[in-house]
Amino acid sequence: MNRLVLMSAISMIAISAGTNVKAEELAVVGSWSGLPLHKQYEAPFWTEKLPELSGGDLTAALTTHDQMGIAGGDVFRMLSQGVFDVGMTVADYAVSDSVALEGLDVPLIATDAATAQKAVEAARPMVDDIYKDVFNAKVLGIAPYPPQVVFCNAEIGSLDDLKGKKIRASGRMTAKFLEALGAEGVNVGFGEVPGALQRGVVDCAITGAGSGYNAGWWEVSTHLMPLPLGGWDPVVTAINLDKWNSLSDAQKAALEKGVKEGLEAPAWETAQNALENDVACLTGNGECPYGDARGLILVEASEADQAKAKEVLISEVLPDWAERAGGDWAARWSDSVGKVTGVKLETN
Repeated sequence: MNRLVLMSAISMIAISAGTNVKAEELAVVGSWSGLPLHKQYEAPFWTEKLPELSGGDLTAALTTHDQMGIAGGDVFRMLSQGVFDVGMTVADYAVSDSVALEGLDVPLIATDAATAQKAVEAARPMVDDIYKDVFNAKVLGIAPYPPQVVFCNAEIGSLDDLKGKKIRASGRMTAKFLEALGAEGVNVGFGEVPGALQRGVVDCAITGAGSGYNAGWWEVSTHLMPLPLGGWDPVVTAINLDKWNSLSDAQKAALEKGVKEGLEAPAWETAQNALENDVACLTGNGECPYGDARGLILVEASEADQAKAKEVLISEVLPDWAERAGGDWAARWSDSVGKVTGVKLETN
């Protein structure tokens, strides 16, 4: 039997049985492979939960952008071109393609997980529009990394001590915030930070506390300030719109519900405790549930630090973003994220 006849026979059997020949396999690219979000939530969802909740109708071939050797900023560009079906990475990596997207992750807009989740949910309609128009993609979910805190290989005791220092920022808006404080925002890739801190290329660097713990930043740092100067680095899960439109209604429903309940929700539920545990592991102030506690000096932000940070945010950082974003993005942000966080952004 030649191949054509064989395939025709298989197709006829499948049609007569009213079933597909095989499940729909999605090509999925996840966020950083070595960090907790991927290991604890992304990988189990795509490899175990999705096939189960879809009754075997959906499966996934999973890798991550770092395993593929592609930059985080290329993930959604490649997704838009259909190179793979689903992409997950930090939204801040994509802001060079959309200034408006910076509004999803504003420094210091939320100092706890509950407020951060409200801000993300309020921003969701804006994010949906951006991904549809810029990346030909549909957003399935947005999950947090822990808040982006400050690691320093230099002595600091307050926010004022960041003045004059070279600091690795975690996004364009964070870089603007650092500049307003009198620091210099430096663009350094996540994987290059330990070497940059060790060589003095940067004095401090911003990332999630857990990310810094897992990546060994405590080996090249001395001080930790757990003030979320870099926001919460939300990770967006999006599917190529053409692929989405090709799925059945049942597959769409299973995928949307699955990401929301099996990936997004549990990541948010553990975000606040994760921060407390991460700080304990990095400083030794409290019990570390992950392994050995380290000895970074904990620098708690004072009320004066927090007041100054918020003043800089409102007077300089947000107006700068509004001007660069243009259009009605500032008004949309004020009516959504601004309302749930109590931050008023003056718009013309």
